[in-house]
Amino acid sequence: MMVSNGSWQGRFPQNEIISLLNVNRRFNLAESTSQDMSFGELLDMADCEQLRELKLGYGSSAGDLALRQAVGIACNVAPDEVLTTQGTALGLFLIAFELCRPGDEVVLVSPCFPPSRDALLGNGIKVIDVPVFFDDGFTIDIGRVAAALTSRTRLVSLASPQNPSGVATSVDDIYSLLDMMKIYAPQALLFVDETYREAVYGEATTPPSVAGLDKRIITGASISKALGAPGLRTGWLTIPDPSLYARLEMAKMNMVISGSVLDEALAAVLMLKRQTMLLPRRKLLEQAMAVLEQWCEAEQARIEWVRPDGGAMCCIRLRIDVFDDEAISRFRALLPEYEVQLAGGDWFGADARIFRLGFGYLPLPEFENA
Repeated sequence: MMVSNGSWQGRFPQNEIISLLNVNRRFNLAESTSQDMSFGELLDMADCEQLRELKLGYGSSAGDLALRQAVGIACNVAPDEVLTTQGTALGLFLIAFELCRPGDEVVLVSPCFPPSRDALLGNGIKVIDVPVFFDDGFTIDIGRVAAALTSRTRLVSLASPQNPSGVATSVDDIYSLLDMMKIYAPQALLFVDETYREAVYGEATTPPSVAGLDKRIITGASISKALGAPGLRTGWLTIPDPSLYARLEMAKMNMVISGSVLDEALAAVLMLKRQTMLLPRRKLLEQAMAVLEQWCEAEQARIEWVRPDGGAMCCIRLRIDVFDDEAISRFRALLPEYEVQLAGGDWFGADARIFRLGFGYLPLPEFENA
C-alpha cells in the first residue's frame, strides 16, 4: 500500500509523457484505443439534415437526451442516471470534487491511467494506492483493498478492464469489495471505469456493465477507446443517487456549463448504432491478438506478458534474468531509432521493465512489422 500526497507531477519521466501526447511515430504501440473512426464514417450513420438544423447554443448540463438514452440502454440504467462528461477523467474529477473534503481518502487500485490519479490529487485528496502485480496477473486482492479502507475513505476507484493491463475485475470481486466497504468504509462509494468494457475480441460475449448492481456504484466510460472516437471528447457517468446526481450536475455546470452540443449529437448517433462500429473493430482486435500471442511465444526467452481480458492493450515485461537496469535504459533509448513508440510502465505506476503494448490501433500489416 502506498500513500500519494501532493502532485503527481515529477513522479514519472516528463519527456516520455510529452512523447506520448505529442509524438506519433510510424510504429505506434503506445496507443490503447481501437483504430480512429473517420468523420465520414460517422456522417454515413447520421441524419445529416437533422445535424444541419442543430442549434449551436449551450447544451444541457446533464447532457444530450438522446445520448443519455443510448447510454442508459448500453448500461441498463435510466437516462436520468446518466451525466455526460468531457471524457471519463472529468467525471472522476467531478466525483472527487463533490464527495471529498480535506482529510478524506480515496483508495485507488494501481497501476492506472495517470489522469485517474491526477483528478484526485488535483482536488487535494489523500490517495491510498493499492497495487496489483504482474506476477499475480494484475488480479485485485480484495483483502489488500480492505486493509486500506478506513472511516475516512470516501471513494474506491478502479478500472475494469484495467489500463494498462486489460485485466477485468469479476462481478464476484465487485460484490466482495462492496461487502468490505460496508464494514470498513460505510460512507464510501465505488467508482468503476468501464471505458474498455465493450472492446472484446471477435465474437466473445461483452460483459454487462456493473451500473445498477448496487446504489453505491458509479460507473464511467466514453466513446474514446472501443469505438475509436476520442476526438469527440464525450464520456459519461452513471449515478444512481438522485441527490449526488444533482450535485455533480451543478458542479459540471459551474466548471464547463455543458458539453459540446455537436460532439454529443454525434456521440448519440454513434452510441445508438455502435454495434456497426464495434463488430469490425472486435474482429481486428482478435486478429491482432493472434499476432501478439505468436510473437510473445516466440520471444518468451526475453519477455513475459499477461493476456488481457479486454481492451486494445496489454502489459509486457522484459525478463529480469535477461535485462538489467542498464539494458532497459538502452532498450528505451533505441525505440526512436526504430520509429517505435511504447508507453512505459513507470508512467502508470508500475515497474520500469514493464511497458504497455497497444495492439488495436495500427493496421494489421503495420502491427506485424511493429
